[in-house]
Amino acid sequence: RLHTDTDSLSRASADYGNLIRETPSAVLRPSSLDDILTLLEFSNNCSAPFHVSPRGRGHSVRGQAAAGGGAVVVDMASLGSPISVDASGGYVDVGGDRTWDEVLRAAVREGVAPGSWTDYLHLSVGGTLSNGGISGQSFRYGPQISNVLEMDVITGNGELVTCSPERNSDLFYAVLGGLGQFGIITRARIPVQPAPTRAKWVRLIYNDFRNFTKDQEHLISTTTNVPNYVEGSIITSHSPANNWRSSYYSPTQLSKIASLLRETPTGLLYSIEIVMYDGGDRDLESLLRNLDFVPGMAFVKDVGFVDFLSRVGNGAAEEEDVSHPWMNLFVPKSGLMEFYDGVFVDVIAAHRHATTTPFGPILFYPLRRNKWDDRMSAVTPPEEIFYALGLLHSSRGQREAAIFDRVNAKIMEFCNKRGIETKQYLPYYKSPANWAAHYGQKWEDFQRRKKTFDPNRILSPGHFIFNPRDEQEEGDVW
Repeated sequence: RLHTDTDSLSRASADYGNLIRETPSAVLRPSSLDDILTLLEFSNNCSAPFHVSPRGRGHSVRGQAAAGGGAVVVDMASLGSPISVDASGGYVDVGGDRTWDEVLRAAVREGVAPGSWTDYLHLSVGGTLSNGGISGQSFRYGPQISNVLEMDVITGNGELVTCSPERNSDLFYAVLGGLGQFGIITRARIPVQPAPTRAKWVRLIYNDFRNFTKDQEHLISTTTNVPNYVEGSIITSHSPANNWRSSYYSPTQLSKIASLLRETPTGLLYSIEIVMYDGGDRDLESLLRNLDFVPGMAFVKDVGFVDFLSRVGNGAAEEEDVSHPWMNLFVPKSGLMEFYDGVFVDVIAAHRHATTTPFGPILFYPLRRNKWDDRMSAVTPPEEIFYALGLLHSSRGQREAAIFDRVNAKIMEFCNKRGIETKQYLPYYKSPANWAAHYGQKWEDFQRRKKTFDPNRILSPGHFIFNPRDEQEEGDVW
């Protein structure tokens, strides 16, 4: 099952980001878990163990799922693991190689669905659970890593282990948000609840940042008429309101938004998306009465539940010559206004004067820390409310990618200089010192878990946490 042909190696050497290429020595397309266990046993028994990198759908953006040199990439999609829905038991068992879109469709057929999702569903279950898995539902249901009952994991030692909060708990919490450093998720048991059928989907437009953030925080903190989904975004003249994430607005609505955008001194508008599932019309009306959006700028749709969750189609996997120099940050609420002045105004809004290169979607929405379990490997800012920033750039050619990397670098430089304690989501760093700073108080435990579950440092080398690059340099990834 090892493939060394040019096409297999080429496909495994790049990812969605299309910025970094690492060519492995071979690609394993397993037909069973025994194939993976055999590969890891062989590596561990070598005098110089080789790296093994599990690859779900290759949606990393900085080569995290890749591996060069003598490494082997494991194409997890070839497993074709089963999806088993137990509606009466309140869970679905799913292979780590399957996508959330597949989970959704299998669960809904049985009248149930998970509560926590990502915006883009064509990602592997193992991939998102190795990172976090966030979206507009996370304030209410927690990230996807907070919605796991049990897992089967192949550790770097080459052992297949079932783990849960009660059984092999150290491995369970290590793997959740563990960036693939401790084990390969081969099965996850995800809790489900009765599936809605409809979604009342609203977008509100703001021209004042304080009102935008105040209303988002009100929406995620209210104890009555609680929305099922809240997500904010930034609209600039370089990031059209309609994009590949979802073509929501009609031409007339787009014209109104464009007119308002021209009137704003900063060239920035702000949008809040709110979704109420079945029968939420009256609750939604009550919510909207207390929000400070621009009068007349509330746009409402009624769509199917599955249609809403599937709004970002598989077309998000674009042409091969498109790269994605994305940046994702968690920003503490305490630094919010300083971040607004230094990043949204001085960097992002100023971008429109410096270049015609268009921004992709810019997401900015609040999360609650009490929905994250601190025993997990994932890290967040040490405040109850923090914001997820997603700069989802797309570029053609090295010149455009370099422009966005400079934007990313300016943002990180500003935060570091002002002492705003951000944390990267989907992190990637160049130096061990920055990884240590990223994990903070968890770094010692992170290292201990690596020694326990992957002592030969075989798994997931693409993050360069325990096998730093030769051209090591201080500073951030950018």
